[in-house]
Amino acid sequence: MKERLSNSLIMPACTFLFVLAACSPTHSNEIVAEGEVPVRVSGSYSFTEGPAVDERGDVFFTDQPNNKIYHWDCESGVITLFTDQSGRSNGMYFDAQGNLIACADMDNQLWSFDAEGHNEILITDFRGKLLNGPNDVWISKDGSYYLTDPYFKRDYWTRDTVRQQPVEGLYYLAPGEKHLLMLDSTLNQPNGLVGTPDGKHLYVAEAKANRILKYDIQPNGLLANRQVFANMGSDGMTIDDRGNIYLTGDGVTVFDKDGRKIAHFPIPEEWTANVCFGGKERNILFITASKSVYTLKMLVHGVK
Repeated sequence: MKERLSNSLIMPACTFLFVLAACSPTHSNEIVAEGEVPVRVSGSYSFTEGPAVDERGDVFFTDQPNNKIYHWDCESGVITLFTDQSGRSNGMYFDAQGNLIACADMDNQLWSFDAEGHNEILITDFRGKLLNGPNDVWISKDGSYYLTDPYFKRDYWTRDTVRQQPVEGLYYLAPGEKHLLMLDSTLNQPNGLVGTPDGKHLYVAEAKANRILKYDIQPNGLLANRQVFANMGSDGMTIDDRGNIYLTGDGVTVFDKDGRKIAHFPIPEEWTANVCFGGKERNILFITASKSVYTLKMLVHGVK
């Protein structure tokens, strides 16, 4: 259930507005509004992840170690608790019906949350065996799900931690189906992923291989023509309306659609985990980084 936090944890964006002079973006290539730098909105978490934007422009993000999902209101800047039973959610994405689809790492499942925070389990296994730990999900306009499943052993697992899947896969869930299909079984810790709004291409980060892969999405939803897009790894990732790809880890690094690095935004945190575009005009880059969340006003926009 959604509930308001105590006063110590309800934070209008203005509460933490301070200029990060040492964190000015480099090589912005006209994608950042003039004079804008990352602004810390709140720093009250253990490890933030999984930002996902709803139809209104609000952003939902996780505090995975504390098993919570929070809601950032794009108009007021206020952050409230959405649920304290998140299934240790990691990556998330909204479907066309307004449900929040979450990689529930606690029991290696894929969950769906309704507007009130009630969850439904969508996926529990692949061919009768537990997944390694769903990490990130992207949903195309036709309702196809693309899901990464690396193996990162968690200290909060209470089940047998011996992995049941022999590979760290990239999966596909066709619209209306209930069973996953393996798309690529040769990946080395697949992590963040994002597709183009026209549904023609999918980008997937390989954490251990330290690279970004690009696939062509076929009319049937399957993938072809795998190629290396960038020789840099990433945790979560997103895309803007110019086709630029935003990677995370050491701050936020931006590559254009041709694979050229065009910008880097330092973030004064140990690790930048994920990123998405929020706000009514989708021109606010929302950044989850370690114990904090940040925003950055952009000239480009996110895509639906």
